[in-house]
Amino acid sequence: MKKLFLAALLSFSILTIAQERDNKRDQLTLEQKTELRVKKMTLELDLNTKQQQELKSLFLEEGKKMEGKKKEMKAKKENEEKLTSEERFEMKNKMLDKQIEMKAKLKKILTPEQMSKFEKMKDNKPNRMHKKEEMHHPKK
Repeated sequence: MKKLFLAALLSFSILTIAQERDNKRDQLTLEQKTELRVKKMTLELDLNTKQQQELKSLFLEEGKKMEGKKKEMKAKKENEEKLTSEERFEMKNKMLDKQIEMKAKLKKILTPEQMSKFEKMKDNKPNRMHKKEEMHHPKK
């Protein structure tokens, strides 16, 4: 009986901590996240004022699009709608097109030296999806 109670208590604790973690992540607004992102880039890449403003508007625009997509995907998930392989392909294809478009826009804003530094920063940054996968399927 004690073991059952302890297992239930442990499960409840883990669920509570996970929910708190999710709530903390959502506390910053899109504008606040954008402001922090631009400031980090300013420190790393030594951006001028014009570049900061251009990046801020670019990131806000992209962030609003992403929020819309997240809501759409969340609604599909809540309705338990599964994506077909064709829809998944289309979604990934659009995502890659957006990344190509974003890179082109960044190249117009940043100097070649800054762009090079940015690419190195991006390469050194651990990929969140890769980290999650490693947690679920550690290498042997």
